[in-house]
Amino acid sequence: MTIEERIAAAEAALSEKFCAIDAIAYHNQEKVLRAFKEERIALRHFAPSTGYGYGDEGRDALGRVYARVFGAERAVVSPTMLSGTHALTVALFGVLRPGDRVLCVSGTPYDTIRGVIWGEGNGSLKDFGISFECVPLTGDGKIDLPAVRDALCKDAYAMVYLQRSRGYELRDSFTVDEIAAACAHVRGCGFTGCIFVDNCYGEFCEEREPTDVGADLVVGSLIKNPGGGLTPTGGYIAGGAAYVASCENRLTAPSVGGEIGSYAYGYQLFYQGLFLAPHVVAQALKGALLIGQCMGALGYENYPALDRLPPDLTRAVRFDTEKQLCDFIQSVQDVSPVDSFVKLEAWDMPGYDCKVIMAAGTFNAGASIELSADAPIREPYVAYFQGGLTYEHCRLAVREILKKLV
Repeated sequence: MTIEERIAAAEAALSEKFCAIDAIAYHNQEKVLRAFKEERIALRHFAPSTGYGYGDEGRDALGRVYARVFGAERAVVSPTMLSGTHALTVALFGVLRPGDRVLCVSGTPYDTIRGVIWGEGNGSLKDFGISFECVPLTGDGKIDLPAVRDALCKDAYAMVYLQRSRGYELRDSFTVDEIAAACAHVRGCGFTGCIFVDNCYGEFCEEREPTDVGADLVVGSLIKNPGGGLTPTGGYIAGGAAYVASCENRLTAPSVGGEIGSYAYGYQLFYQGLFLAPHVVAQALKGALLIGQCMGALGYENYPALDRLPPDLTRAVRFDTEKQLCDFIQSVQDVSPVDSFVKLEAWDMPGYDCKVIMAAGTFNAGASIELSADAPIREPYVAYFQGGLTYEHCRLAVREILKKLV
């Protein structure tokens, strides 16, 4: 069987899922369009601002559009939130106070946020007397609801934390239905505090967002899903008005909150990226399914399971050796539009406890809504593939990867 025949067979097997993804994108596109229309977005909202940014219509309207899209009371969207980890940090320090306790119900959080939580002497939550406890997942990678109930019944917590994506774990990410069940379960245990969801990689993958099903705050990065490949930087926080206001106080200062914050380059790409995001996410989801189907046909274990729609952008592929892993990551770099000639080396990236190899030949540096792949250099050897602004680019990438593997 030729490479093209393998890809065509995979596409035929995935045709129903591709149609389902298109339907989700259509629903989400309508939702985003409605938010733009309801907020009467006009050319003036794209204008730059400088200095304090008092009365910045573009900034304020952008927050209101995000709030509508996410079914939230309020949202803050800012280029000064420099990554998903930074946005999470702003939100955690905005809501939590010394002596508070957090219960994470989705296992151990992703590598880069661990220093924020448990770091020693670096200004972490721990340094401020805020404890962060984790409930391990079940053997099949699901939220252990009985264990969550036991923890909530024994102690008082200010926040329940849930990470939607798998991070660097070899398991499925959580669906919105699973998040809804977790939120309902937590409230059923009598919890009245903040339910906080790290939404990175999950936006627009389904018709609903965590804030539609019980989460009080969702947080994410604009160089992932909601930026649509155009937004150059930034993050968002959306949810209950009081919680978001507390986060704005931490982002700027308690005396001024969300009333300040300028951006001298203008907001067009923030609006335009959000408008394109439902379509771009659909393209990336199809690409992730295609590589999963093709790698699975070759015997490579990969997640999420191919009998379901993916709940986020990432596709985890397991390899037997470090060389196989690095060759796969390199093959993604080789088909990138930017820096395709670069030979990758694993390095000590900030925030990780081991070397990481990363393919990111992207227009926006490190943007994981664009075609990219990364992996920690540790066993089990798992590559995390994500993004793709167009399905056609994803398909070309799969073709070149298969040429090296078959």
